[in-house]
Amino acid sequence: MIINISINGKKIKAQQGKTILEIARENGIDIPSLCYHPDVSPKAGCRLCLVQIAGQKNPQTACSTIAENGMDIITDSPELRNLRKINLELLFAQHKEECGDCVLRYNCQFLKLAKEFEVEIARFADRKSGFPIYKFGPAVIFDSSKCIDCRNCVEICKKQGVGYLELEKKNGFYQITPSKTKECIFCGQCITHCPVGAFEAFGEFEEIEKPLQTKDKIIVFQFAPSIRTSMGEEFNLPEGEIVTEKIVGAIKQLGVNYVFDVSVGADFTTFEEAKEMLAKIQGEKSSLLFSSCCPSWVRFVEKYYPEFIANIATAKPPHIILGGLLKTYWAKKQNIPPENILVVSVMPCVAKKYEIQRKEMLVGKIQPVDYVLTTRELAFLLKKHSIDLKNVKPQKADEPFGAPSGAGVIYGASGGVMESAIRAAQKIMGIKEMDISDWSKEINSLRGQEGIKKAEFNFLGKKIKVAVVNGTGNAKIILKELKQNPKAYDCVEVMACPGGCVGGGGQPLPQTKKTRQNRANSLYKIDEKKNVRIANENPVVQKIYKEFLTTEKIIQKICHTHYVQNKN
Repeated sequence: MIINISINGKKIKAQQGKTILEIARENGIDIPSLCYHPDVSPKAGCRLCLVQIAGQKNPQTACSTIAENGMDIITDSPELRNLRKINLELLFAQHKEECGDCVLRYNCQFLKLAKEFEVEIARFADRKSGFPIYKFGPAVIFDSSKCIDCRNCVEICKKQGVGYLELEKKNGFYQITPSKTKECIFCGQCITHCPVGAFEAFGEFEEIEKPLQTKDKIIVFQFAPSIRTSMGEEFNLPEGEIVTEKIVGAIKQLGVNYVFDVSVGADFTTFEEAKEMLAKIQGEKSSLLFSSCCPSWVRFVEKYYPEFIANIATAKPPHIILGGLLKTYWAKKQNIPPENILVVSVMPCVAKKYEIQRKEMLVGKIQPVDYVLTTRELAFLLKKHSIDLKNVKPQKADEPFGAPSGAGVIYGASGGVMESAIRAAQKIMGIKEMDISDWSKEINSLRGQEGIKKAEFNFLGKKIKVAVVNGTGNAKIILKELKQNPKAYDCVEVMACPGGCVGGGGQPLPQTKKTRQNRANSLYKIDEKKNVRIANENPVVQKIYKEFLTTEKIIQKICHTHYVQNKN
């Protein structure tokens, strides 16, 4: 139903049931806000989105007030500006300022509002001085002295099906604290939904220079599929703009020796996972297979659903496989001792910082990846060295790991792993000319931002049921279904973050469903323009299997791992 309202004298037709803030933003009308995020329920905690509604004595919060037919709304007045200024000053009393090394340093809405309303930041004493800093494994840091108690992190953590962040009453106040009984899965969604930078990745600023300071090693950077459509946002480029070759050029300006594309690693992961998929399908007994390239999802299973550990695919994540190839195959080709190669992965994900430390990822005694920098961290590093991505001369990634298939690129979007595996499986089955449009309806049903997507495919005369999930809270729904009916699905892709890696905890901020969709759309555009769109048709993949991955023993060593119940 359509309703008619007025905002600042402008007549607007709007959908019934939407809030004043939603309608205002849809119509290009600015209402200041801080704690509001479209992924979580409105808390009306910061009280910056106050508006005056005709006929009502007191101002109302636009984020939580549903618009009604005939409403006459004013968003700006001397009274409202004064209230917003006072509320901002009170909020700053809860927030310890460390702007120089804040995750929101270059895009802080809090500071923008303070400047707009001429706020005296230190007007009130900081009541959170001395509040603790919590470290969640080697992935996330929470400085509770910066927290403004909006509780977005608590809600998103519950939506993720974890509930690791809790409210605890201390000295008469409720504080956000980590649970004493639950485990963090390191997804980093607390970071993406915090409006004031109270959460950040482990070593977000302190360790970004370390790889460049290692002068006695060959420094290799490799960047993840999703980075190419999100990195530009850190340099004020449009959401989803493709900057693949600019990323390469920018990293080279840092003095890095080689830059490779993790999407090529995704081609190897895809091929191995497709083989696992077909082995399951061709087996006499139906056996469930889960994707394995998301470390937060793997940790979620290990910590909360260990009965499903055996169903996780054993193919290693793309950057781990590529790191392993760099320190074996490539090292031999270049006549470089593996110990002299330092591999840095640029990832959309903070959990990758944890993943590279897992002993299950070792290749013998070799650690495939030495450092992980998030998208934000690489952007911070470039800005620190006065490198503006917009002005960088584009360069192609180095050979032999510079030319991925389209299938490797779409790994960054929810559904990309499943689609890539299906393409590869079809190729393995002997289809000489695979037209992806043959299954276009089913394939398209796996794309998009929906939390759970389902499809059926005909493999070898068998009907195969697949599911694609983003968000571990949605994964719980599928796991519950599988407990009741173990044959409900044959293959399931799960990405812990909303939208997949495009919505990762290490990606540029702020991000919304629209942002994530724009990033994903651009990945599919890259795929559509590729001459090679199937992982196992990539000439690089074929060459390395012919030259190096020649036996099952070598393949297992480089490309596969195993998972057991994780006690750490």
